[in-house]
Amino acid sequence: MAGALRYRVEQLETGPLVRVEGRLERGVAGELSELLQRLVSQPAPRVALDLSAVDEVDSAAVAVLVQASRLAAKAGGGLRLTAASEHARRALAMFKPREPPAGGARPAGGLESLGGAVSDAAGAFRDFLQTAADASAAVLWGVVRPKTVRWSALTEQAVFIGSQALPIIGLISFLVGLTLAFQSAHQLSQFGAAIFVANLTGVAMIREMGPLMTAILVAGRSGSSIAAEISTMKVSEEIDALQVMGMDPIRFLAVPRLLAITITLPLLTVFADLLGILGGFVVGIFYLDIAPVAFLNQMLEALGPQDLLTGLVKSVAFAWGIGLIGLFYGFRVQGGAAEVGRTTTSSVVASIFYIIVADCFFSVVFYILI
Repeated sequence: MAGALRYRVEQLETGPLVRVEGRLERGVAGELSELLQRLVSQPAPRVALDLSAVDEVDSAAVAVLVQASRLAAKAGGGLRLTAASEHARRALAMFKPREPPAGGARPAGGLESLGGAVSDAAGAFRDFLQTAADASAAVLWGVVRPKTVRWSALTEQAVFIGSQALPIIGLISFLVGLTLAFQSAHQLSQFGAAIFVANLTGVAMIREMGPLMTAILVAGRSGSSIAAEISTMKVSEEIDALQVMGMDPIRFLAVPRLLAITITLPLLTVFADLLGILGGFVVGIFYLDIAPVAFLNQMLEALGPQDLLTGLVKSVAFAWGIGLIGLFYGFRVQGGAAEVGRTTTSSVVASIFYIIVADCFFSVVFYILI
């Protein structure tokens, strides 16, 4: 026994055994550190530690034990725990350090890397399904119980996603319709079928280009914003604060954003359809010398309710996927501020990939069924 630290050292055949009693706190951490460093400084030390009679262990003592274990391992030996009280086990489990990777480990081969990537992707997809299920259930609950929805937050998100995006979506859609009409006019004019530019522009914009371009622009503008906001709140521990206050982060954060993007994206799609058709109309009137009434009649004959329905169904599916992907990447972020940027980029890439795949799926299905 020495000073305030109560201990006893026994010499066994395998090496010294240190039996510690009482309370391991900051006041005895220095003496404990000197004792263990003296024992592990021998060549290839094999030190055993008995903490069965310890009543309490704080973080300072745990730090001393961890440092001594690393010194023993560096000297070619080890510091092993033979017995521990319930208090000691809980403290060591709470502050258990992450072991550094062993030096000289064999790098993973191609098959191992592929298996790891597949396993990580499967785990991420499982987490995404869990997030999608929780968010969908929360939105359904909000529809059934409107009083639980934060309408002020929903309105704020709808203004940002919807009305503030009108200029860029209108400009891009007009230029796309203009370009589409120019490209088709050059080919159709060779066969004396320039009037069919109206058919092509109307059908292409309403069924395909309108929903697709609007969804891509919203994914880059609003989907990234959702991921950045949620990930920033996660990194700054604001989401943890919501949970401490008894609030469900999914209901508090996800519901207003999902409802806002689901409501506004179909409206933006209709707006994009009109501006794209206007671009084709300009080409037909000023470049092909088609009468305005003839252009509009030809386009209306080519369009039907099923075309508008196809575009709206696509826009709703795109909106739901963009919102869920942004929320998923936001809630799963780990690390510091640098991870926020990576998460935002990943969410945009995943959203655009989803939009292209979903658009292909819906196009095939609707052209077969309708």
